[in-house]
Amino acid sequence: MISIIIPFYNERENLPILLKELEKAVAKIKEPCEAIFVDDGSKDKPKLLLKSTVFKIKLLTHKKKEGKGRALSDGVNQAEGEIIIFIDADLQDDPADLPKFLEKIDQGYDFVNGIRSQRKDSRLVKIYSWMARYFLKIFVNSPYQDINCGFKAFRKEVLKDFIFYGNNFRFLPLWAYYNGYKVTEIPVNNRPRIYGQSKFGKKKFFTGFLDTLTAYFLYRFSEKPLHFFGTIGFILFITGLLIDLYLAYERIFFNVLLYRRPLLWLGVLLIIVGIQIIMTGIIGELIVFLNKKK
Repeated sequence: MISIIIPFYNERENLPILLKELEKAVAKIKEPCEAIFVDDGSKDKPKLLLKSTVFKIKLLTHKKKEGKGRALSDGVNQAEGEIIIFIDADLQDDPADLPKFLEKIDQGYDFVNGIRSQRKDSRLVKIYSWMARYFLKIFVNSPYQDINCGFKAFRKEVLKDFIFYGNNFRFLPLWAYYNGYKVTEIPVNNRPRIYGQSKFGKKKFFTGFLDTLTAYFLYRFSEKPLHFFGTIGFILFITGLLIDLYLAYERIFFNVLLYRRPLLWLGVLLIIVGIQIIMTGIIGELIVFLNKKK
């Protein structure tokens, strides 16, 4: 069984077209399939014809907008298939690429991510994706070219112990990679949006940046928080200490009055903040140790 999960929000015009395209793509697949549409509180009251002779259809509905991560999580909970496919409802992902994903799964890969080599998005979206790609490649050793592509296929076992919350679904590919699953990427046909409005705006550019920093911390330092906090705290502590040692040298040997030196308070502040950040890292290490001990 293959479960295709389609979260959507205000995609009334796109849904009937997507359903027909999915039927054409699934008709070429030998395995039985199901399509799980998750309405994340749409306001345009979408009417989806829940009938298909090609695959079984399920429709889940949120009473209010709860986010794409919650929609995907609910879809996964209702999925009966051992192979899960994520695809967006805005028609930018081409269902005709489905067989290519399944071919890679059959070759032994656990997670297959899409690459939008010729993107049809706005310049803002392209800039964000470019920045996220190189940040993750440099700081997290990401093997992916297009981690934010919503079109992906994977074995259900990849989601073992994965918790959907906030926007962390964007970094599911990293989860698969860091947990030892065999991952790969394939180019997909990315099409321009025709109906509806893009959900990506200036606000999401900022929140996406914060999400990327979160991924950097979680996948690099979740097992060793002191390495993260200790480095920052040590740098601040040493900087403050050097400043105060220099001022002490001036006071002892050149009789320079320190109450006229605001730099003294900066040095003291850096020392105190540095110690606090280091202690935060030590507390984090204790939390990790106690959780592992359980």
